[in-house]
Amino acid sequence: MPAIQVINLTKTFRTKHKAAGLGASVRSLFRPEYKNVDAVRGLSFEMESGELLGFIGPNGAGKSTTIKILTGILFPSGGEAKVLGYIPWKQRQKLAYHIGTVFGQRPQLWYHLPAIDTLTLFGKIYEMEDRETQRRIAELADAFEITDLLETPVRKLSLGQRMRCEVAASLLHKPKLLLLDEPSIGLDVVAKQHIRDALRDMAKKENVGVLLTSHDAGDLEALCKRVIIINHGQIVYEDKVSTLKRSFLTWKLVEVRYAGQISASFHIAGAETLKVARERYGVKLRFDTRTTPVEKVMAGLSAAGTLVDITVSDPPLEEVIAAIYKTAEKSDTEEGGNRG
Repeated sequence: MPAIQVINLTKTFRTKHKAAGLGASVRSLFRPEYKNVDAVRGLSFEMESGELLGFIGPNGAGKSTTIKILTGILFPSGGEAKVLGYIPWKQRQKLAYHIGTVFGQRPQLWYHLPAIDTLTLFGKIYEMEDRETQRRIAELADAFEITDLLETPVRKLSLGQRMRCEVAASLLHKPKLLLLDEPSIGLDVVAKQHIRDALRDMAKKENVGVLLTSHDAGDLEALCKRVIIINHGQIVYEDKVSTLKRSFLTWKLVEVRYAGQISASFHIAGAETLKVARERYGVKLRFDTRTTPVEKVMAGLSAAGTLVDITVSDPPLEEVIAAIYKTAEKSDTEEGGNRG
């Protein structure tokens, strides 16, 4: 049985429309006008038990709304969904014993109390024995490197330290599924790496599935095997992260360092020169493998001087995702024009 099964899920919000002009504003005060906003439109996907799935999209794409429906916080407007065999909005209390959630901008730890107090309270809420709770806290403290932080009031912790405690708290009751909504937002590189490493190890050790929403492509590359990209409440891409990179990473970045001075007229046919640092004998360029063979670029670079160092890399995954968004938006615009 899939951990998550979503079929034609929809969610429409009814919002009050603000009319322009003084007269219109007065009329709307007594006769308010409303409009419908479709946050999720016919969403369908499955997630297997123990899978690490990335669920991403731009702001307003419907990610958080979907997560809230899957946790039972929101009722859908239509469609079906099951999480670990439960219908979230009908069996929310039963489901809560089997899932863990982290909303990056909505802390669950008590701000003025040490994290150990909240973790102990959670043990009571999840009906765990005291001995089991203490053993589990020690286990998570070791995994997330928070042993020295547990007795410190949460308000005195850094954001990275607090988020490690938040994720650890969500795993206290050994959930089968973890839903993470922007867990690394605002964190520095070191803090992000701490959380990624601990999550990956815990997922492997306990076979817990992870549904992750994030704007950080590094989270996806480090944690997820498969990714679903949504835009305007609909899926625009669904496949393995590795396939995503192969399909869309057609551009290559090349950084070269030469042994001596570079010619002022430096140019490689079929490649775009991004930077020339003559005082450091360095060049940075990019080219599209669909139109320019790698061998041609390498030959041109070799002919320009004596190579000391060369690095060939893919563009950041953020650029790939942005390109997919633009493709989807262009498609939506063309469809809208055809309907008009």
